[in-house]
Amino acid sequence: MSTTTSAPKRGLKSDPLIFYTSVGFIALFVALTVVFGDRARSAYSAISGALMDNFSWFYIGGVSAVLVFLIVIFVSKYGNLRLGDDDDEPEYTLPVWFAMLFAAGMGATLLFWGAAEPLHHAYNPPRGDFEPMSREAINQAFEFTYYHFGIHMWVIFTLPGLAMGYFSYKRKMPARLSSLFAPLLGSRVYDWPGKLIDAFGIIGTVFGIGVSVGLGVLQISAGMNIMWGVPLVTPVQLGIILAITVAACLSVASGLDKGIKILSNLNIAATVVLMVFVLLAGPTLKLIGQVTESFGIYANSLPELMFWVDSYNDNPGWHATWTAFYWAWTICWAPFVGMFFARISKGRTVRAFIGGTLLLPTTFDLIWFSIFGRAATEIETANPGVLTGPVVEQGDTPRALFTLLSQYPLYGIVGTVALIVIILYFVTSMDSAAMVMDMFASGEENKTPTYYKVGWVVAIGVVTAALLFINDTGIQALQEVVIIIALPFFILYFFIMFALLKAMNDDSAARRRVRTRQWDKTDSAEKLEEAENRPAPGYDAEGNEIARPELEYDLEEGGWKLSESLIIEGDLAIGGEVDQDWSGESEPAFTIVDEETPKRR
Repeated sequence: MSTTTSAPKRGLKSDPLIFYTSVGFIALFVALTVVFGDRARSAYSAISGALMDNFSWFYIGGVSAVLVFLIVIFVSKYGNLRLGDDDDEPEYTLPVWFAMLFAAGMGATLLFWGAAEPLHHAYNPPRGDFEPMSREAINQAFEFTYYHFGIHMWVIFTLPGLAMGYFSYKRKMPARLSSLFAPLLGSRVYDWPGKLIDAFGIIGTVFGIGVSVGLGVLQISAGMNIMWGVPLVTPVQLGIILAITVAACLSVASGLDKGIKILSNLNIAATVVLMVFVLLAGPTLKLIGQVTESFGIYANSLPELMFWVDSYNDNPGWHATWTAFYWAWTICWAPFVGMFFARISKGRTVRAFIGGTLLLPTTFDLIWFSIFGRAATEIETANPGVLTGPVVEQGDTPRALFTLLSQYPLYGIVGTVALIVIILYFVTSMDSAAMVMDMFASGEENKTPTYYKVGWVVAIGVVTAALLFINDTGIQALQEVVIIIALPFFILYFFIMFALLKAMNDDSAARRRVRTRQWDKTDSAEKLEEAENRPAPGYDAEGNEIARPELEYDLEEGGWKLSESLIIEGDLAIGGEVDQDWSGESEPAFTIVDEETPKRR
């Protein structure tokens, strides 16, 4: 007898339709961007402008609707459901979990906008006729900054994360974006409709993370220019992209628990150190006061701002530059962040997931912007133009952080630390995104070769380079691209909410009610002694073995019966199918005896 051992199967491990559709679209975009340059930029501008003119209200109102939906799920019975089996436990401790959430979510973005956004809004008030940098303008600036980086931004990540965690770990479906639509598409999630959704998720992730990395490259370039005089030219920016891409490739090759987890912990620790430095080096008491007031300011202004769409057009184009762009940008890379959130949240309850992903990061964001934003406005008030000149008037937003840090001692050391933190955040974002995109393409976790994930990292780097290549300033082109990509995916959010609610409702209705005996506590001496003196099953109080009845076949009656009566103490459970033809007049084949009042049933 001979055995034949088949060779390992070679070939594409990702789904061909998903892989080639996403990679083909990305390659086509890069080629058209590089070849057509300014004409491509004009096309992006025209399309994004039309979308913002007509759909800003949809972004703003829609994200607020998602928040309401998540609050309802949080307080409902569905909050007790677990992302995984009922006995699963969280894989990561709360501090490590938060560090990974923060690093993959908005860590680097806070470094970019921490000082810049309050300055922009204080110098150019979004609402009202306030004087630039007046007390009223500064207060309003913090209201909008808290709104933009508060709970709404994390809502956009939390919905797909919750849905992916539920369908992947509760319903055991493939780790793909299309699995979220199983209640709507049925088996077609495994056919071309579902695969196109997965490809779209990969495309959105590449462009969304490309925006984030592009902004980071501009900030790193600005920091190097301020500290070391490195010129602000495209070759330098491309070199920065190359360095970040190589570092991300090394990290993703190390895996989740080594590369990503370690970098996330380093990131959050260094971020806290940087924040504490500004707190101590700046006007400490004023900064502490701003932190204390931030929660009240946010709670007071949020109900109005979350639905404000400037229907009277008092500030034309403002939403397209700020709120609507923020939501579009966040929506664009939400598939990646959401799947990463789900991947590290297996074993947590729905309520713990929603509360953790919304409240913990929002709290940290409020503290961060209170410290960096107030420090920036205090410096600007004392020395008018030192920050608003380059950051607002000249439009060089990436210089904000390093210009702020240059006003404090130990700038050479602190500025270098800030550069390292920014780089590490983007390395973490890229390798996390690569891991998730590989899951979208293959439907599995840790099943494909490492070079697949490395390939996705390279794809992000190439797209980022192409976006920066067509525009010297970079930011406007990046904004326009994500606005275009994000709109169709945001429409899917409403289908995700419906599908998730339907799945949770179906699963809750299908769960069997488990009837359990109510046990008394045995923590008293009497109860413990009684339990110890109770004879073991099959033995009497004297320790003698009790004869067990045997099952015998009765030839006269033609059936099986016990050799003697059987008394069962406790509950009696009868399994098997019910005989629907049994007549109530028939003699039952067993007798239930009560110790006090025997009676026949």
